[in-house]
Amino acid sequence: MKRDHLGRALAALLATALATATLSAVTSSAPAQAAPAEPDPVVFVHGRNAGPGVWGGMMTDFTAAGYPQDRLFAWSYDTSQSTNEVLSGQLSSYVDTVLARTGATRVDIVAHSLGSLPTRWYIKFGGGARKVAHWASLAGPNHGTSLAYLCALWDQGCRDMTPGSYVVQHLDQGAEAPGPVRYATWWSPCDEQVSPPTSTELTGAANTETGCLKHNDFLSDRTVSEQVLAFLRTATAH
Repeated sequence: MKRDHLGRALAALLATALATATLSAVTSSAPAQAAPAEPDPVVFVHGRNAGPGVWGGMMTDFTAAGYPQDRLFAWSYDTSQSTNEVLSGQLSSYVDTVLARTGATRVDIVAHSLGSLPTRWYIKFGGGARKVAHWASLAGPNHGTSLAYLCALWDQGCRDMTPGSYVVQHLDQGAEAPGPVRYATWWSPCDEQVSPPTSTELTGAANTETGCLKHNDFLSDRTVSEQVLAFLRTATAH
């Protein structure tokens, strides 16, 4: 009897040892699971006579979709200043601060209206092509808007938005969507501020015509927000 008990005990120990060894082998041969990468930080850039607060709704949509709040930034700037002489350089410094704070190597930019011009200038002429992965323009006067003549006499930002301005001419020379950056624009036939509304479209960008949205409706429209989110999640060339 004692020998039978001893035999059963030895058999149980042997079975346990074999199971442990098998589990260890399976575990060691399984590929390591990489931690999910955080999204590139997003820099939101408001339009004329606005401020960072206009992005509250879209930021809420982004966090609801899984973006960490500490990856979302809104740049504040004086919209009456020159796109090429002042604002592009200020944006460059701001992007560098965001990269240093987050440890990221690139940012995504979402711009509304006038914000499209200094962000484009930064990418094309200010070294931003190496630091921007995606650029999204919502109702941007990328080829100018005739309504800007109404305030161009006293406001440099308005002068920059006039068709054929120094800024518009230089941005439209050569490639309108240069570098490895992915570009996308959204425009509406009901936009009362960008004339003509198709001024927003860029050759080489993914251009989307929305429903009948007014100029500031782009900031709160859920469909636009979802489309921008989907665009920022597309793969880039580098």
